[in-house]
Amino acid sequence: MRAAMFYGPGDVRIEETPDPRPGPGEVVVRIDRALTCGTDLKTYRRGHPTIIKSLPSPFGHEFAGPVVTVGAGVDPGRWPVGTRVVAANSAPCNRCHACKVGRQSLCENLEFLNGAYAEYIAVPARIVEQNLYAIPDGLSDEAAALTEPLACAVHGVAESGIVVGDTVVVNGAGPIGLMFVRLAALSGARVICCDLSAARLAVARELGAAETLVIGEGVDQVAAVRALTPDGRGADVAIEAVGLPEVWEATVRMVRPGGLVNLFGGAKGGTSFSVSTELLHYSELTIKGVFHHTPRYVATALDLLRDGAVPSAPFLSGERPLAALVETLEATGRQEGIKYAIVPAAA
Repeated sequence: MRAAMFYGPGDVRIEETPDPRPGPGEVVVRIDRALTCGTDLKTYRRGHPTIIKSLPSPFGHEFAGPVVTVGAGVDPGRWPVGTRVVAANSAPCNRCHACKVGRQSLCENLEFLNGAYAEYIAVPARIVEQNLYAIPDGLSDEAAALTEPLACAVHGVAESGIVVGDTVVVNGAGPIGLMFVRLAALSGARVICCDLSAARLAVARELGAAETLVIGEGVDQVAAVRALTPDGRGADVAIEAVGLPEVWEATVRMVRPGGLVNLFGGAKGGTSFSVSTELLHYSELTIKGVFHHTPRYVATALDLLRDGAVPSAPFLSGERPLAALVETLEATGRQEGIKYAIVPAAA
């Protein structure tokens, strides 16, 4: 089969690789659609500290398609050949300390799955058991492939304590930021979204943002956001969905006293940010990082897509063949479109 292989930052190659065969408890899925992702873009540019364990590595993690074969021990009644499925890119062990205290996203033995940018993929037994889902009738493969990133945003909103009537600012209108916008609006919040791209902010409005702010040279983003909040006191919740330390710092300064800051965007390894001790202490701020998802949030995300509460169309900017993967990742890095569906079978 044809598959994208990651050899290192800036080096992704489309190669002929052996077709996967299912081991015990595994299923092999034909990938009809795989989606580009901000995490994949960052991985392409600089590698990744957790999801890439060795080189060269299969690449990509958002996909959907039909089951084509199953391994020993898999119930064929549960996963008959031809069933359209979507899988998360990980599964927890449910045995370590983090899992036992209900923090599955921090599992010490989290098993990751890469290889969505390919014609076929073997889904590991642990993911088959916990994080493989039949796609509901009426939901397209490309829409279903949004499940994994949406699960991350569902986790982020669940950890943010948003209540009806809150003012929430979301910094970043990439795919995850836009998902935060939609989920916060569904929670009854008044949402402000900031980004460099006016086109992406138009999508944020479509998804429920009440206010949008184009960030450009000479714009005091913190002051501009606070001016959009009641009495200028700051947002109740501020979410960073960019992954830049300077945006982390600005996000902290956007909340009201007693507010919560969710630093969701993963920054480059080895970087740090600073926060005023006076601001943190005397304003009693809550600052937290949120990472990844859990099986519960994956199932919730698929339900939201199935029911149309989170529409798929605003996130999908078109289809591209596997051969155009690198070009497509670079395009998303230039903020051209939101997410693209990679079609491995396309010429």
